[in-house]
Amino acid sequence: MSSNDTDLRDEKPQFVLPLVVRMERDAPPARTDALETAARAVMEILTDARSLGDGEWAPAMTDWQDARIRKVVRRARGAEWRRAEALPGITVAGEEAEVRVFPPVPLDGWPKELAKLQVSGTELDDPAAPGPVPEGAVVLWINPGLDMSAGKTMAQTGHGAQLLWWAMTDAERKEWQEAGFPLAVRTAAPGRWAALTASGLPTVRDAGFTEIAPGETVVSEGSDRFAPRLRLPRA
Repeated sequence: MSSNDTDLRDEKPQFVLPLVVRMERDAPPARTDALETAARAVMEILTDARSLGDGEWAPAMTDWQDARIRKVVRRARGAEWRRAEALPGITVAGEEAEVRVFPPVPLDGWPKELAKLQVSGTELDDPAAPGPVPEGAVVLWINPGLDMSAGKTMAQTGHGAQLLWWAMTDAERKEWQEAGFPLAVRTAAPGRWAALTASGLPTVRDAGFTEIAPGETVVSEGSDRFAPRLRLPRA
């Protein structure tokens, strides 16, 4: 994207897509489960009937996608989570993780129930190393050189899923959606990351507003089943 395109995006009204991860004190989700659930949540709201055509969320979704596709992840538990669930949105469940995604809001126009929630403190761990990528799943590869909070990484994997969706053909989108958006999030090995960033695959380039310097955070790769043309060529 050219600098002129970037300038035009910045001149448009800025919206943000809110995501809230449920983090009960005694039962936080595993990190990878939360990352994958957040990415699927983004896909669910992008394709929801309310986000399309004359749907009630469509104007906000269009305004958001016409500018920078900002996403902010906050955390909630107990009564906070119940208040968040009462607002219009979609809750997506992973193996243990729950993430609720809401229609985009202006940067300074968050509903009070969400504005009160904390952005910090979204630190999560994997009790065990993630297993092999499930057969047929697309992969959102994380830059191994970055140290990002779980919340920041959830936003980045959401961006990655969205960029992959935009790069797919209509037929590829239909097939992926009907399958339930199978995806995996993994941290790339350094050598693989170098190949991924040189491959031309959809790549998230963070503007550097929070936590990290500007740069590449996630590369999105198709699979044999879904978007094989968006897959790193195998040696």
